[in-house]
Amino acid sequence: MVHEAPAETQRVLIVGAGFAGLAMGITLKEAGIDEFTILEQADEVGGTWRDNRYPGCGCDVQSHLYSFSFEPNPRWSRMFARQEEILQYLVHCTDKYGLRPHIRFRTAVLDARFDEPTGLWEVRTRAGDVIRARVLVTGCGVLSRPSYPDIAGLSTFAGKTFHSADWDAAFPLEGRTVAVIGTGASAVQIIPSIAPKVARLAVYQRTPPWVLPKPDREIGAVEQALFARVPALQKALRRVIYWQREALVLGLAVEPRLMKIAEAVGRKYVEESVADPALRAKVLPTYAMGCKRIVPSNDYYGALQRENVEVVTEPIAEIRANGVLTRDGTERQADALVLATGFQAAEHVAPFELRGRAGARLDEVWRDGAEAYLGTTVSGFPNLFMMTGPNTLLGHSSMVFIIEAQARYVLSSIRAMRERRLKLVDVRADAQARYNERLQERLGKTVWASGCTSWYKTRSGKNTMLWPGFTFEYRLRTRRFEPRDYELVPAG
Repeated sequence: MVHEAPAETQRVLIVGAGFAGLAMGITLKEAGIDEFTILEQADEVGGTWRDNRYPGCGCDVQSHLYSFSFEPNPRWSRMFARQEEILQYLVHCTDKYGLRPHIRFRTAVLDARFDEPTGLWEVRTRAGDVIRARVLVTGCGVLSRPSYPDIAGLSTFAGKTFHSADWDAAFPLEGRTVAVIGTGASAVQIIPSIAPKVARLAVYQRTPPWVLPKPDREIGAVEQALFARVPALQKALRRVIYWQREALVLGLAVEPRLMKIAEAVGRKYVEESVADPALRAKVLPTYAMGCKRIVPSNDYYGALQRENVEVVTEPIAEIRANGVLTRDGTERQADALVLATGFQAAEHVAPFELRGRAGARLDEVWRDGAEAYLGTTVSGFPNLFMMTGPNTLLGHSSMVFIIEAQARYVLSSIRAMRERRLKLVDVRADAQARYNERLQERLGKTVWASGCTSWYKTRSGKNTMLWPGFTFEYRLRTRRFEPRDYELVPAG
């Protein structure tokens, strides 16, 4: 029987120790606020960069931008860092900024309930402990719940099955016949990494991704030493990368017709990379570039042209004990099944049960599509702040930039609560409604609304994922807590 321990009280409770949770912890610590605890269900920090360990796993944003602005790393070994190096960076940040004493590892949250009389969140862990907190910050991320395909017979497969987010490195792929289901960002990294090792590889593609060349290269020791000795150089490079990526918003969200230029580049890349006309027809997308995630890769098309690789576009009918049956009646044998099918992202289910005022469940409040104010606060859930909440993800740049902006906004809110002696702050329903009405209006004019099906949208077609503009605009919108947007309830 689960024991119910006496409750303890924290000023701030953070859930998750990935980029978001760590950024929040460092921001509080640097502001002189030490009364906070980070709950982490695993035994180390890192979030998605700890959990995703599939072959070829890396970042699609340059290392110098995909890192904290306050903690540049002059020793990045590549322009686009791999998983292991990003994880090492997060471990380094945790230790340098003294966060370990604040983190409780192997502590999973069961649920959280807002207690209106006290203005405190009551958080229960799976071990039965109860923690009360004035402010609750969720930093669980949206790429933390793998999405498993609804394919008949999946559970009957007799070979090895694993999702890209739960890779079994102990299972040897050498000499095996492997099926990869999906051709999204993870698959584009996995396929070139395993194709040379396996006996045969069948790639099951529903919709081809737009792939562009990846301007990746090694960063040599001399360049690293120069960055370490002259930090302004690395800062300048970061700024150049930032503005290059911001320019992409012009095509994605301001004037989608500009994406025709990028499509011409992508089409030329396919024509130059793929010799076989039949394969070229399979891998050339027919939807507008940017409507789905654009994937950079220098070796994906090469991998698809290997003699031991087959691209299958016929829909899957069912999974059988020894392989995959497609609708045309062909059954292809497989020893291992790799599900590169992404995450439950757009549906934005709460990371754990969250009950706000009057016991309202967040999942119920979000049943028609998740929404929040500035992607951070939700009406009816006082003193709750979400990192990487609805419509804060990016289709063009570094999420770390957004995370830092949110952390500063949460800090501004906490300071306002302290200065005004507030028991709770709850974003006004009308402020949230106006914000989201304008947000969806803008999203309707972007390339993401051009007609494709993507993980940015819910089943009903609502885009609950992306921020429809420049990141500097989001930073300006979140530069400080605005009391007029909130219901303020004083303490005592």
